Amino acid sequence: MKNITIQKFADKTAKIGIVGLGYVGLPLMLRYVDIGYQVLGFDIDTNKVDKLNKGESYIEHIPSDKIAAASNSLFEATTDFSRIGEVEAVILCVPTPLNKYREPDMSFVIDTTDAVKPYLRAGQVLSLESTTYPGTTEEELLPRMEEGGLKVGQDVFLVYSPEREDPGNPNFETRTIPKSHRRPYPCLSGSRPCAVPTCHR
Repeated sequence: MKNITIQKFADKTAKIGIVGLGYVGLPLMLRYVDIGYQVLGFDIDTNKVDKLNKGESYIEHIPSDKIAAASNSLFEATTDFSRIGEVEAVILCVPTPLNKYREPDMSFVIDTTDAVKPYLRAGQVLSLESTTYPGTTEEELLPRMEEGGLKVGQDVFLVYSPEREDPGNPNFETRTIPKSHRRPYPCLSGSRPCAVPTCHR
């Protein structure tokens, strides 16, 4: 299973799923499309999805012509989370705003994971990109992923790879901002960090 998944990423036959098409998810989508991956974007906002499929941007620093070019080639947006099974990588790019205690509000991450988990299948990789505190991947995502009987590190793979966006900074873009990633459990590349989040270098 692991080798098949690795090969799909290597030959770019893997489809990338990006959940949350905001200021993090949208540039990430454009980067994956730019290097030749097919991307299926997920969002609960019907208006956003409609705009994207029409080639329109709703983020100031992302021009509509880039969205239109992606939509006319390798990108499609949807509100249908049952299509999670179509992708090899599920990348969570949902917000974690600070609550009144100045701690990350994890409700978006947890609710999104709960929306995704019924449709996870063997061979997929789930990457959390949202800004959060240490332990989130292991304590919140892993048990939810395994509720349906899939075993992380064996059937499915899990990694934390924090977002890298610097909106408004003309000197950096998604491709050039340094990126770190961590695998709390055995991932695709064995003893090395998981290969999937680095696909958008």
